Amino acid sequence: MSDFTEFVDLASGRVGGRVIAANDDFFAPKENLLKLSKPVWIEDKYTDRGKWMDGWETRRRRAPGFDWCIVQLGIPGILRGAVVDTSFFRGNYPEHCSLEACALEGEANADDLASGSIRWTEILPKSALQGDAQNRLAISDPHRYTHLRLSIFPDGGVARLRVHGEAVPDWRRVLAESPCIDLASVVHGGRVLDASDMFFSSPQNLLMPGQSSHMGDGWETKRRRGPGHDWVVIQLGIEGVVRQAEVDTSHFKGNFPASCSLEAADSAGLQWGEMLPRTALDADSLHRFEISTGTAASRVRFNIYPDGGVARLRLYGVPTREGKIGAGLKWLNALADGAARKALFECCGATAWAQAVTERRPFNDPAQLFAASTELWESAGKDVWLEAFRHHPKIGERKAAGGQSAESQRWSEQEQRAAAKAAGSVLDELARANQAYEDRFGYIFIVCASGKSADEMLALLRARMNNDPETELRVAAGEQAKITRLRLEKMLER
Repeated sequence: MSDFTEFVDLASGRVGGRVIAANDDFFAPKENLLKLSKPVWIEDKYTDRGKWMDGWETRRRRAPGFDWCIVQLGIPGILRGAVVDTSFFRGNYPEHCSLEACALEGEANADDLASGSIRWTEILPKSALQGDAQNRLAISDPHRYTHLRLSIFPDGGVARLRVHGEAVPDWRRVLAESPCIDLASVVHGGRVLDASDMFFSSPQNLLMPGQSSHMGDGWETKRRRGPGHDWVVIQLGIEGVVRQAEVDTSHFKGNFPASCSLEAADSAGLQWGEMLPRTALDADSLHRFEISTGTAASRVRFNIYPDGGVARLRLYGVPTREGKIGAGLKWLNALADGAARKALFECCGATAWAQAVTERRPFNDPAQLFAASTELWESAGKDVWLEAFRHHPKIGERKAAGGQSAESQRWSEQEQRAAAKAAGSVLDELARANQAYEDRFGYIFIVCASGKSADEMLALLRARMNNDPETELRVAAGEQAKITRLRLEKMLER
């Protein structure tokens, strides 16, 4: 998209955005920044502190410094641009502003965010503002963020803040709540790619969470005076199989479409297949349609005949494995460097390897990630390999000498599930063999344990005891590479 405002406003209150804290909002409250309505001017309205303003306004600064406000994004994502709206702030607008961002797991309170403990990344340097204007400021940062800090220099008022970008959900959390989700929702990364007409209102409203509040909170086209029909193309947030569609015509009574249909396509969108045949619609109603095609889709075309208005479109379905992996790769590419290193370290406990893979981003597809992982691992050398070995528990044990994250420990338990079912005598023999192996080579026995029984691993261990140290180190490194590949796949599929 050439116009960043075509992306969803990730900070909007409609999607859960909220103002967390500000150092000063003496004249006008910070919460006004994210109001859905356009700012207004009321000529003779005053408060006991001064002129009433529809925005966030700080008092006049009499000492060096600047003012700031912290916003929690409703949808975590990659930011493409911000609109700093100074409507009606003419003699009291800030001269400059800047934007910083951070990515946090879970909830963060105002005190934490306002303290010096949070590491903020500048995503928009100090930029000049115009008064009584919509200041459009492009952002070119590839990382995923959850919170923003707007700084204004030195003080003054901002009417509204809009922050547009691409949603990058935490799919592990989303799919833990329900495996069947609204694949088209903006909260899950769905977005409009194109539409035949958007005269009265934006088609993006179709994908918003919650019920529409009025006729303007939907997609309405102008009256068609010739042949044809109106349509909108939607990029699903994640590839999936649609099982049910909801077409909501709430508030559209004399201007609803007579009928609708749905078509599905893969990510290229070159070949469209029917998902829902042309079906009659009613005014001001919620329609539910079961979808039985079973076809995986990345894009959907919603057709309305001949024109009119629709409040919401829901496409409930289950993500495919390919969809999960693709979304996981986008998530990995978008992580800040520190978070990416941490996620990769869980797959292979070697600091230098995790850093090297992080620096190779972005990856165009999973195959590119796997190839980079293998190349960087094979060239890493003995010290890096031994560090990774230390972050594995011994076969039959739960705790690694070098420590493990909760995720890495969970993966180890899954990988050793078959061995864990062995008889006590076999596990005892495996423990003795493990110790003999460690005494001989100086590190624990590394094997890709997935699907292998304790007896199989014991036989492999005894056979490898005959290797010379150099040969065995390379064999162990090869087994670690297999483990890493499996864990990378699990990480992407999340």
